Amino acid sequence: MEILDYAFMQRALIAALLVGLTAPAIGTYLVQRRQAIMGDGIGHVAMTGVALGFLMNTSPVWMATLVAVLGAVGMEVIRSRGRTSGDIALAMLFYGGMAGGVMIINLAPGGSTANLTSYLFGSITTVSQEDVTAVCVLAAFVLAVTVGLRRQLFAVCQDEEFARVTGLPVRLLNLLLAVTAAVTVTVAMRIVGLLLVSAMMVIPVAAAQRVAHGFAATLAIAMGIGVTVSVTGTVTTYYVDAPSGAAIVLLAIGVFVLFTALSAPVARRRARSVAAAGAECTLEGGVPATRGSADDVKV
Repeated sequence: MEILDYAFMQRALIAALLVGLTAPAIGTYLVQRRQAIMGDGIGHVAMTGVALGFLMNTSPVWMATLVAVLGAVGMEVIRSRGRTSGDIALAMLFYGGMAGGVMIINLAPGGSTANLTSYLFGSITTVSQEDVTAVCVLAAFVLAVTVGLRRQLFAVCQDEEFARVTGLPVRLLNLLLAVTAAVTVTVAMRIVGLLLVSAMMVIPVAAAQRVAHGFAATLAIAMGIGVTVSVTGTVTTYYVDAPSGAAIVLLAIGVFVLFTALSAPVARRRARSVAAAGAECTLEGGVPATRGSADDVKV
């Protein structure tokens, strides 16, 4: 294929594949615990890390990872200790991260503002070999946690009190989940962009829930959707001059709409089957009462 003749497209496709795997993987747990918007807050904090990277002339990816992890841990600590609500902590991440990023980027050398745009909305042409290396390392960590500890993380996300009673280290697992979400944001920002990364954590999971029954099936289907739309969106932006993040998210929304349309008739048939089965059980239960004796009714 001609598209693979270009080194920048090879790097972009590798990064897109890893984004497609990692974002829905962590997103499945965030949706389960009703923290779907968490990726947005961490993305805004990571913006400060990217700006610091430009200012200090270091790798924006690794600096964003450090700052995002610190922000996510801080939010989780505040939430777990109950000093303020999770919503307020998340709002602080949103606005403090954006304000810090804007302020710092103005102190960085000239041209940094233009470079920041590629981190906000994603850009396949700016993915360097250093970025690919960083993304591979970070993605390996995310997949090891989300797949290797899926039973423990599911228990914590489903019911923290039950998980605590069973002896699971709930606080440690919550912190690990927050750190993994922060790492996922930095994995995805070169392809999807910081402002759209939360969509890749949520939309594939929401689409998978339309057709899957059970947590494991939802996780697998969501990751499959993520890989499909990430790679397809990246290839599309090779032929169409558009931000890769926008193309990927729009494709994910399209898959969600398609799955919703396909699942609706199935859901209606299932509802009718359940109703019919219930009516049949009621009818069968009433037969002895009309034909049997009083003793039969009591039994």
